[in-house]
Amino acid sequence: MANTKTLYQHGTLALLVPGLLDGTITMKELLEHGDTGIGTGEGLDGELIILDGVPYQVASDGKVNVVKDDFTLPFANSHFGEYRNLTTVDALSPKELETKILAMTSSNTFFSIKVHGTFTNMKTRAVKKSHKPYATLGKTAEDQSIFVQESVEGTLLSYYSPTIFDGAAVGGFHHHFLSDAHDFGGHVLGFGGATGSVMIQQFDTLEQHLPVNNPDYMNFDFSDWDILSDIHKAES
Repeated sequence: MANTKTLYQHGTLALLVPGLLDGTITMKELLEHGDTGIGTGEGLDGELIILDGVPYQVASDGKVNVVKDDFTLPFANSHFGEYRNLTTVDALSPKELETKILAMTSSNTFFSIKVHGTFTNMKTRAVKKSHKPYATLGKTAEDQSIFVQESVEGTLLSYYSPTIFDGAAVGGFHHHFLSDAHDFGGHVLGFGGATGSVMIQQFDTLEQHLPVNNPDYMNFDFSDWDILSDIHKAES
């Protein structure tokens, strides 16, 4: 029986900051820990969103691809979906949506949100794959493509991490999006309004998996890096 109370995370956002962008887990391995999730490919190769066990990659050219088992990732979240209905929303901005959700749950544990409905002025991004020697997260993220849809139906898949875990993940919400037509999506930069149903799944356990077989990660000194500042610059 699938464990629906555990959020599995491979890698940390902190390791992306200095450019430790090697793919250190395969999609096949990641899917053993969940049928729902988000992530990015080796070299920040696009933005991933996993729904119903299918891993979609929004590439920098805007195309949505289903990736193969041997696709590798430096960072990803996954879990086995068992969402419950939370509420419905009508034309809420990202800030309004997040405020409403937090008023109905606790900010001291991890949870995932799925919002399905219609979104106005949805703005997403996907980064172009880079190759060794990798640049920093901030520099690599500059080579990104921005996509905008005035009105689009789809799924907003989000993970919330408590502030005390900032660095391992993004403290707060981390949103990815995929259209119902599977022709638009990516890391969410913003939207005008969300109208639809909101579902939530709360976790009581974070399973943090680190790339201990990657020498670059194991030998790196993070002490001279302003990790949190760089994460929030790149993710905003």
